[in-house]
Amino acid sequence: MKHSQQTDHGKPIPLHDEAEVAAMRRVCRIAADTLDMIAPHVKPGVSTAELDALCEASMRDAGSVPATIGYHGYQHASCISVNHVVTHGVPSSTKLLREGDIVNIDISPLLDGWHGDTSRTFQVGAVSILAERLVRKTYEALFAGIDAVRPGATLGDVGAAIEALARAQGFSTVRDFCGHGIGRVFHDAPQVLHYGRAGTGVVLEPGMIFTIEPMLNAGGHQVKTLPDKWTTVTKDHSLSAQFEHTVAVTETGVEVLTLSADERARLAPAYAPFFATA
Repeated sequence: MKHSQQTDHGKPIPLHDEAEVAAMRRVCRIAADTLDMIAPHVKPGVSTAELDALCEASMRDAGSVPATIGYHGYQHASCISVNHVVTHGVPSSTKLLREGDIVNIDISPLLDGWHGDTSRTFQVGAVSILAERLVRKTYEALFAGIDAVRPGATLGDVGAAIEALARAQGFSTVRDFCGHGIGRVFHDAPQVLHYGRAGTGVVLEPGMIFTIEPMLNAGGHQVKTLPDKWTTVTKDHSLSAQFEHTVAVTETGVEVLTLSADERARLAPAYAPFFATA
């Protein structure tokens, strides 16, 4: 593994070679397939602990382990965030999903020393018009950021694209959390903000791998972390949605490493140029 001559907050930014990108494809495929598996189980009456157990079993059956178990003391295979929970919702046997909820499931398998990372927000049955629009536009914001990724672009371009879409919809972008470099290190350089000014920040180079994971709120961007030191909620109790993909900067653009099966069918020609070799 090489490093860019650039640093992010004083930390060197890894540049991955083809063999390392191939290793990331394998673990990211497990991540994507796990969320594909869990989708039909996200329904009224199921507990977030049940969903967590299914995610763990899926990752282990694929030969990986959940990277979150034991991470800074965390003891679950996923983070499951419902409605106004922005991120890091802790699975619980007493938290039952209800019709109309929106729920983000965030997973990070670890395979042969490499980390994958992806999340999706699911709709539980029929949801409100606001909730549906928030989820849909958060997904669109993710791909607005992805579309800005190419050699010579900047991380400011990514953040600006996401923020512009969010503002146009009357939504806010969470500023307390960001995407991150990933590979052999779970959370590495660079930091990937979901707001910012185009043309600023780290210049993107082939071999960089990082997550883009915008969190959009229906209300204000302010959040607070609960006493469990994990669960983070919107301060104004407004709905929050998130989507996350792990991406690699290629010589010509971007490869999305965590595409779902549906996305592979619809988007692979644009976002997974090497998918046939994964």
